This record gives sequence, C-alpha cells and structure tokens, in this order.
Amino acid sequence: MTHDVTLIPGDGIGPEIAAAMEEVVAATGVDVRWRRERAGAQVYEECGTPLPDSVLEAVAETKVAIKGPTTTPVGSGFRSINVALRRAFDLYACVRPCLSMPGDGSRYRDVDLVVVRENTEDLYAGVEFEAGTPEAGHIIASVNERMPGAIRPSSAISVKPISPEGSERIVRYAFEYARSRGRRRVCCVHKANIMKATDGLFMHVAERVAEDYPDIAFECRIVDACCMGLVCDPADFDVLVLPNLYGDIVSDLCAGLIGGLGLAPGANIGSECAIFEATHGSVRDAVREVLAEGTSVTADIRRALTGSAEGAAGCAAYGHAVAEAVRARV
Repeated sequence: MTHDVTLIPGDGIGPEIAAAMEEVVAATGVDVRWRRERAGAQVYEECGTPLPDSVLEAVAETKVAIKGPTTTPVGSGFRSINVALRRAFDLYACVRPCLSMPGDGSRYRDVDLVVVRENTEDLYAGVEFEAGTPEAGHIIASVNERMPGAIRPSSAISVKPISPEGSERIVRYAFEYARSRGRRRVCCVHKANIMKATDGLFMHVAERVAEDYPDIAFECRIVDACCMGLVCDPADFDVLVLPNLYGDIVSDLCAGLIGGLGLAPGANIGSECAIFEATHGSVRDAVREVLAEGTSVTADIRRALTGSAEGAAGCAAYGHAVAEAVRARV
C-alpha cells in the first residue's frame, strides 16, 4: 500500500534531518510517496509569506504531513508557521511522548509519559493588540470601567480564550489515548487557583469528563507544582493534559527529562488530518549532536504510519534499530 505524505523539510537543519528521516523510512520497506512543499524563513524572503497556499493545499489532499523545524522570529516578524498550520486544519491535540532511551544523557532512566496539549485556544490563539493601538486602548478602557485601575493604559493586551467545547475535546482525547494504549492515569494541569475563570473552566470540564472513564485514574495538579513533581519523580506521571501555553512549556521540560528536544517527537492531531514534526528549533545549535537531530523527526514518521499493519511492523523494527544505534554510539 502506498502512503501519500506531504513533506515540509523546513529551515536550518530541517532539510538535513528530513533527509535522514527519508533514509530510515526507506529502510523499513514502507511505500511512501512524498509530496515536497517549501515553507519557512527562506520562502518568506522569496515569496512574502512563510506558508504558501500550495502547502495548505498539499496537506489538505494527503491528510498526513511531516515537517522539519521552521524559523519563527522572536518579538516581531511573521507569526509561527506551526500555529498557522494547527489553526488552518484544526489540529486541536498536540501529543508529545517522552520515553527514556539508552544513552540519552539524561539523569533519568525510566521516563515513560505523554503530554497532551490543547492546540487551538489559550494565549496562543493569537488574539493580541500592541501597546498604544486604538484596539488595545478600547479594551483597557472597557476593563478599567468595570475594574478601576486593573490595567495600565500603556499595556499591550493578549486574550486567553478557553471554551468548554475546546476543553472537553482535548480532555476526552487524553482519556481515549490513555485507554487505547493501556495507560493508567490522566493528570489535568492548570493554574485555577489564580485564573479561576479560564483555568477553572478547564479543570471543571476535566473533572466532569473523568467521570466517563472510571477505569482511568484521574487527578488535577497546579502547573508549578506539576513541574516540580516531574523533576523530582517523573515516574509519578503517565498522561498529562494541559491548556496550550502550559502544554508548550511542560512538554519541553519533559523533553529535558529524556535528553533534550532532539529526542522528542511531536504530533498535531485533528479530526481530518495530522501533521508530525520535530520539536526542536531550526538553527544548527538547537540540538547537541547529529545523532539527536534525526531522531525526533524519524520517530514522527513512525507514528504517522502505524495506522497500518505494514507501517506498524516496519516502524517497530525502526524503534529497535534506533535503540541499537544509540547503544553503539555511547
């Protein structure tokens, strides 16, 4: 069976690790027909957009894409390509497995957890207003009218939308993921002690959904306490479900538990399609060594193809081969 997959090599080290991934896929014997599309900083310089329509059209047609790292300017410039793709295809679940591997260089040997991050809401929704703009001024005036002195007039504004629908969708995904993979616990991570309206809503929805899964243990943890717990004893966690911003931060923390971002694959899952990506940055010094650079993106394609028996068999062999290769290097 031939699998049609959109390949977006990305920027910086992206093409290099994408090439390594292609070699691994070829070695599994899985028949993949790549549809190559360009996105990122170089495309922005050439075309005036980092994400041409041709990329969106390709992903819409193939339903599966794998993406190397792309550059996102800090503090200015175009918005994240990753965020744009997630919004375009409603890829509401970002799934980041973190599994210890031999010789990964970490302080831990028994990490086996999964971060499930809501991908479309929260502060990453992109609803922002620069300081000094009429839009920011209008929002500040409206808030200060109801809560005098709550916001300084010189402030920039970001909006944090959290909906019951979005929260239930991601929490239910986390429980279904846990059940289908034989995992025992789901932990809802929040900051509802401070953000009672938004994070409180997320927590209460999680508590209600948990009642539908009596076979899965459930708990809630405040995000800062959760971070401390992960560092103290990562074996105390199984599946974590979080709003967007906390999920981004905590998933990188968890990657650090297994040796770094170069060893952490990422999947962005929607109802109609999925995009798999390396989780580290595009610059050459974003990962420690070439050995790590190819691992996250090749792990992604393994996960992309496990929907078929052919893919599962080839990718299981890949997992063993990576472990053996790592042992040989360390």
